Amino acid sequence: MALEQLRKRWEAIATPLVSGLGKTNPAVLTWLALPVGIAASALVFLAPKSDTGAIMLIGSALLIAFSMILDGLDGQLARQTGQVSRWGDYLDHTLDRLLDAMWVIAIASSPAWVDDPAIGWAAAWFTILGSYMGTQAQAVSGGRNYRGFSRADRTILTIAALALTGIFWLIGVEDYSAAFAPFEHLELNPLTAVVILSGLGGIYTFCVRFSQARKEIIALDKEEPLTQPNQYESE
Repeated sequence: MALEQLRKRWEAIATPLVSGLGKTNPAVLTWLALPVGIAASALVFLAPKSDTGAIMLIGSALLIAFSMILDGLDGQLARQTGQVSRWGDYLDHTLDRLLDAMWVIAIASSPAWVDDPAIGWAAAWFTILGSYMGTQAQAVSGGRNYRGFSRADRTILTIAALALTGIFWLIGVEDYSAAFAPFEHLELNPLTAVVILSGLGGIYTFCVRFSQARKEIIALDKEEPLTQPNQYESE
């Protein structure tokens, strides 16, 4: 989607910073994003409905943003310094999925702000399922599929939801209407909205990427058919 188009602009902005890192192993940045992301999850989960909790939500948003910066720098560092590796790519995608699930589950499980772990786990499941379609398409056809509700889109919305919820509380906005069915037992605050959007976005992404991968893989099968086993060889 739109935010994926900002990738090249981000790389241009980040180039001086990456150059300053010299020959640092990109995996250092990849691993560093994990504890930062875990800390963000802890802040939102533990945040009470108070001024202190609002500040914790804003802090969580900042930590997620920092985690995303690290996530954007590791790949660029690997490319600029000739340290691109299969392991680095695998590690990056694995930790991304862990953090994606952790953030949405922590938000939905927060006793003060959403308090519905079930929708968090459901949203995490659909989020990972959508991501799986992209990586599986890459494994089968060699081409990565980024269509749908991307990780960048989802994370920017998560950061915005955390920051807005905190700011709204600090300026006196404390009451929200009930969410729409079947979520009417929840108040429709920005955090509830982003959990629901993450789940629906995962479903949408799964459908879009599955459909696109199907077309590409069928075309590839026609152009480069796989070698078929000879059923008579064992006779």
